[in-house]
Amino acid sequence: MDVEILARIQFAFTIAFHYIYPPLSIGLGLLLVIFEGMYLKTGNQLYEQITRFWIKIFALIFGIGVATGIIMEFEFGTNWATYSKYVGDIFGSALAAEGIFAFALESGFLGILIFGWNRVGPKVHFFSAVMVFLGSMFSAVWIVVANSWQQTPSGFRIVGEGMNARAEITDFWAMVFNPSSVERLTHVWIGAFLAGAFLVLSVNAWYILKNRHLAIAKPSFRIALVVATVFSLLQLFVGHRSAEGVAKNQPAKLAALEGHYDSVARADMYLLGYVNNKKQEVTGIRVPGGLSFLLYGNFNEPVKGLNAFPADERPTQVNAIFQFYHIMVGIGITLIALTLLASWLAYRKKLFDKRWLLWIFVWAVLLPQIANQAGWFAAEMGRQPWVVYGLLKTSDALSKAVTANQVLFSLILFMVVYILLLVLFLYMLNRKIQHGPVDYGTKEAIEEGSKRDNPLMGH
Repeated sequence: MDVEILARIQFAFTIAFHYIYPPLSIGLGLLLVIFEGMYLKTGNQLYEQITRFWIKIFALIFGIGVATGIIMEFEFGTNWATYSKYVGDIFGSALAAEGIFAFALESGFLGILIFGWNRVGPKVHFFSAVMVFLGSMFSAVWIVVANSWQQTPSGFRIVGEGMNARAEITDFWAMVFNPSSVERLTHVWIGAFLAGAFLVLSVNAWYILKNRHLAIAKPSFRIALVVATVFSLLQLFVGHRSAEGVAKNQPAKLAALEGHYDSVARADMYLLGYVNNKKQEVTGIRVPGGLSFLLYGNFNEPVKGLNAFPADERPTQVNAIFQFYHIMVGIGITLIALTLLASWLAYRKKLFDKRWLLWIFVWAVLLPQIANQAGWFAAEMGRQPWVVYGLLKTSDALSKAVTANQVLFSLILFMVVYILLLVLFLYMLNRKIQHGPVDYGTKEAIEEGSKRDNPLMGH
């Protein structure tokens, strides 16, 4: 493999592994606010137990997320020096804002959230939960803004020429609110809410199946189910808006997502299929003119296809992009069906009698994670061959000094370290789930629970 492919694989591996954790922390942060808000409103200690338990899980996820995210910043300098120089002013401002306004807010109030029980008042503790949640939300804002600028650049000018060229901000807010940032951010937020909700659903479904902690498992499950149902339905509309934005701003990417080649033909919408890029054919189950209808309200309206773009300015891995995109969409439809079915059974008070459905929820925790990963892969691969759309190609963004052997060696090291971190995370997560919530209703339990409030110690 050449250095470009290895560098892309290395960054894809590290960011995909890191992206397991931020969506969980954002989604779980929302549930923490709801749980503690219920405790503050009702005074019911069940909600206090629920909140204390999930705070420990949140802290574990946050810690691993920070550890896995640091590496990516070094990769910008080691493997992508030309890219870093080109977008340094843009990316630097967004990442600085993320550190100052988001990470500092989240990590600062996290200390109160973890250690503040019995030390600050209930309202102050609830306020810290809200601030931690907002911090995680703001963190996503600046990361998505930086990435969206690469997809749809705006609010900048190019200074210098050739190897010395770089993008310089001329309008900060135009850079922040670039043509794709709001739609993509909303899409990412909702994906994160679903990841957190399905983690809560999975753990509590397992408790119900094992007949453990039923007093808190059932209300926790119901609350998480409401969150999952609302946002799975909302994602359908937000995802459609995001696709419309791609059609407008990155038509080559949309054509790759749908496997559409012929610009003068109506565009079919494939439910699933296989793309033969050499023959420029798609084999699968389709809705004739479905994509044309979704974009223009007309089944016969032509949609610009891949052949409308020069061969060196359009994605080449069309089948992979097509599959990742359809995996994301397919999972989204599955989550809607699953949550609506569960909500209907809950309305009929038959939900917890359906053991087969609870087992599905135990394993469904993987679905939002797979959808989030598949969506990012489709978005990033669909942007190729550009690293900054229409401005800087990926092949020109590499460091000139790094060699393929160096990248391969560091990739292997990262894989070993990240696999060890994953094993550690799963081990500690399993310990906390197996132990379950602590009953804080007695003085002895409160004292025991206070000792265990450090998520990296004890149970």
